[in-house]
Amino acid sequence: MKRILTEFKNSKFHNFIKKHQKYIPIIFFVSGFTFDSLTLGRIDRLYDLIVLSLHMTSLTLTIYLYNLAEDNKWKNTFIEPFQKYFPLAIQFFLGALSSAYVIYYSRSVSLSKTIAFFIILVALLIANEFLKKRISNKYLQFSAYFFVSFTFCTFIIPVLIKVMNTNVFIFSGLVSLILTLALIISLYYLSPSTRAEIRLIKIIGIVFSMYATINLFYFFNLIPPVPLALENAIVAHDIKQKNGKYFVTYETDEWYIFWRSHRLKFIYTPNEKVYLFTSIFAPTDIKKSIFHRWKWYNKNTRKWNFVEDIGYDITGGRDNGYRGYTFKNNIKQGLWKVEVITDEELILGVIDFEIIINPYLQPKGIINKKF
Repeated sequence: MKRILTEFKNSKFHNFIKKHQKYIPIIFFVSGFTFDSLTLGRIDRLYDLIVLSLHMTSLTLTIYLYNLAEDNKWKNTFIEPFQKYFPLAIQFFLGALSSAYVIYYSRSVSLSKTIAFFIILVALLIANEFLKKRISNKYLQFSAYFFVSFTFCTFIIPVLIKVMNTNVFIFSGLVSLILTLALIISLYYLSPSTRAEIRLIKIIGIVFSMYATINLFYFFNLIPPVPLALENAIVAHDIKQKNGKYFVTYETDEWYIFWRSHRLKFIYTPNEKVYLFTSIFAPTDIKKSIFHRWKWYNKNTRKWNFVEDIGYDITGGRDNGYRGYTFKNNIKQGLWKVEVITDEELILGVIDFEIIINPYLQPKGIINKKF
């Protein structure tokens, strides 16, 4: 073991880390996010499950080792030479998990209602890369751990039990809460330095506050109903099915509007139908009822008027999402939106558009795309 450690200290990798130490967080940030972007795809894929589980397990183990290292628990053991890398390892695993969640959440084409939670994830991902000196703060450390643990459980547990609903979300949060408190309490009683730095009642209060806040986000539709993701949402003039394919005819926007497929201004011809096509990713064998909630903006009352819920059932497993559509005819001019929701009324996405009725205007940039 001593020979291996000596070789490591004399290695090019070790010398590179020492020489470029101040740039290491940025290097880890870019390389980790790039690696996750290229390799992570489907949350129900075995590779993704293994990678996320290894990240979560490694983070837990590293936090445990790091907090006991301050009490010289690893003195004269093979772990001792690696102690100085524990903060960097914690930072790496926090960043890896955060970047994975950002990638999964960003699969949705509509984050209008859930943008707040997405921003928190991105902020955690970026902030983590510049918190090396603060990661020793146990309040920060345990808070960040609980946040990624909660998100991990809400992704993994529905995939494993092949059920996704509000009860499963609550159960997943409770599993994360119990595991986090078990880690904190065990370190509190095993580590004198931890007892000296934190008040147990305070850190438990912080964790419970975070637990309550995340649940409030969920029930107020500020968190997308993971692991579902709205992959495509297009307001169309026509949809036809043939040989298991969907042929969607719609208006395209200017070339620089890359974040949206269809044009917001829908040139409507009297008596034609207005379609909403969606494809929704769901893990294998998960079955859900999905609804398109059509709403029209009433300028007189300045409120959105509910028009109709039209639903269909989806079954998970398809790479590009389960496809489906609804339509309305005899539609009014003005602003419209369609909320794509689950049977628990959790919002997957909101699609806005404007119906324009003008006999002198023709649809612009019409294309027909196969899904």
